[in-house]
Amino acid sequence: AGQVHVFKVRRYDVTIYEPATHAMKRQRRREGDIVAIDLGDRTVAFGRVLKEPLIAFYDLRIRGMETPALQEILTRPILWRIWVMNHAITRGRWKVLGHMPVEEPLKREPTFFKQDPISGEVTLYRSQTEYPSSAEECKQLERAAVWEPEHAEDRLRDHFEGRPNKWVESLRVKP
Repeated sequence: AGQVHVFKVRRYDVTIYEPATHAMKRQRRREGDIVAIDLGDRTVAFGRVLKEPLIAFYDLRIRGMETPALQEILTRPILWRIWVMNHAITRGRWKVLGHMPVEEPLKREPTFFKQDPISGEVTLYRSQTEYPSSAEECKQLERAAVWEPEHAEDRLRDHFEGRPNKWVESLRVKP
């Protein structure tokens, strides 16, 4: 749990919440694990470990310390599936809550897009294979990129607050 500090600044009370440090015990990354993601604002989101380095993120955020049952988490819609650096889990930043076998639809690899930074050429990427494509076809797809956990947390916070996310915007397909 984080710490709360209250002090006076120019006659006003200021409360600063310091989230708990993310330096937790090491844990294995295991397909099917359900993870709790501390968003640093006293809320927690949830993800599912899929085929390395893929993580699915659920449309669920809770305030407080009470964690919902694993089955309840799994009933929520998936927001997106993206590649995330393994250290989000292996270094304990995202806490493993439990394990459930991965359902068939989540075992299917998603299609991503790649875009050459010089020519602007766009390809679809799936299962280590690239196919020619167009920018129009890729508008709703995720870019083939491995996210840092902090950036994935930013994206979740922005989603739940209804804000555009700077990382998503920077990775959009360019016309």
